[in-house]
Amino acid sequence: MKVTRREFTAMAAGAVAAQTIARVSVAAAAGDLTELSLSEAAARVRAGSVSATALTEACLARIAVYDAKLDAFITVMKNQALAQARQLDAEQKAGKLRGPLHGVPLAIKDIIDTAGARTTGGSALFEDRVPAEDATVVARLVAAGAVIIGKTNTQEFAMGGGETSFWGPARNPWNLAHNTGGSSSGSGAAVAAFLSYGALGTDTGGSVRMPASYCGIVGLKATYGLVPIKGILPLTMSMDHCGPMTRTVEDTALMLNAMAGYDRLDITSVEHAKEDYVAQLAQPIGSLRLGMPVGYFDGLDPEVGQAVETAINLLAKLTRGVTEGTLPPVTHLANLGGLGETLAWHEPYFKNAPGKYMLTERRRLQSIADAEPKAVDYIRAKWEIETLRRKVDDSFAQFDLVVMPTQRIVAPSLNELLKRAADTAPADPRVVSNCQPLNVMGIPAVSIPCGFSKSGLPIGLMIAGPRFSEGKVLALAQAYEKATPWHLRKPPLTPSTAKPPVSAA
Repeated sequence: MKVTRREFTAMAAGAVAAQTIARVSVAAAAGDLTELSLSEAAARVRAGSVSATALTEACLARIAVYDAKLDAFITVMKNQALAQARQLDAEQKAGKLRGPLHGVPLAIKDIIDTAGARTTGGSALFEDRVPAEDATVVARLVAAGAVIIGKTNTQEFAMGGGETSFWGPARNPWNLAHNTGGSSSGSGAAVAAFLSYGALGTDTGGSVRMPASYCGIVGLKATYGLVPIKGILPLTMSMDHCGPMTRTVEDTALMLNAMAGYDRLDITSVEHAKEDYVAQLAQPIGSLRLGMPVGYFDGLDPEVGQAVETAINLLAKLTRGVTEGTLPPVTHLANLGGLGETLAWHEPYFKNAPGKYMLTERRRLQSIADAEPKAVDYIRAKWEIETLRRKVDDSFAQFDLVVMPTQRIVAPSLNELLKRAADTAPADPRVVSNCQPLNVMGIPAVSIPCGFSKSGLPIGLMIAGPRFSEGKVLALAQAYEKATPWHLRKPPLTPSTAKPPVSAA
């Protein structure tokens, strides 16, 4: 008998409540393991002081207690993860290590294909979809030894800020009434709440960096085409990126080492010489010239402005200094999705089963279809973007990297966002205004925590550079991380933390 989603949710909630008391002590005992950084966990596995099975069991125990509050996961791959961990332990005993991620549990955003485990896109349309092959990035992480522990929540088909999903919105670990940012909402929550050591997200207009900012973690969007996106459900392919989300900059570099590289069957992939991003963290940053791009500091929430100003003042002391600068304008180039690229992939599904889409996404796709976008307009926009990406490095003549707020605001409440969606009000332009232009430019950008609001919500700082400058970007990010305490803070989650209702979920 097939139960409805509402019935299933009620049954699952009852089961969790009945088992929570027994699981709390297990999760507490595993706390020390889950609080390791990804790099520390990997080092312990290599040294033989902890097993892949122990790390996986620790994450699963914490998921069992806290995911009912966070809704970070759509699918927890308990049996597969434990089997994978045991296999990795056997390989280690036989003297074989697959790679630098051997035995470390990671989570995968649920628009990224995983062979034998469903990939739903956060939608009823694909509720039972099970891919036959891994996405390229997943295959590379597995080859490097990662344990795939589950599939994380996402705005339906990555079409927004994380507040709407067929499975209900993910919750911010710092305040369960607030948005995680999106669309990589579950990945941000899972990493921040110590449910996994790292996660994959995707970023079309900020969807890795926004949840990184709102959840107080590190999130990187690399140069367009450096990380393959084959096997990932597309949003706007010309601006889609896949990136790591972790608790430290070193962890991000470690994941990027495994993910980056050319894939000839990926039409977005670019050939670039292999780099060791972990090794590049050691490069000196004292000679770097930093720029503050005009327009990216307008309309800031006062607390965001204060935190970012303090962060930039510190960076000025660590480098040659900070000056004002400009990046190329991109406003007229940003909406390739509205010119039909998003609809191009969804059209057959939308024609056959529009009711399977949630209302917000259904309205969006219908508005694109109703606009009848012209092919000539799309092609001209594509030409302009390709030209911009070839010229964007010229903007860095007067400085090496740029620094700016990731988000101009702190995480809003879920109820506020859901009401706006229900009322068909336009999205707050401040939400993507700093992130989306860098997707158009195709340049690398990382978000790192740089402070907290008085209400305890994280604030993010973004560092970006010219194409293929990931090494410099991450080196500066780590220098800031080492000089500040923000990455050491932990969300105030306890087993007794109440999960507030969401009015229109």
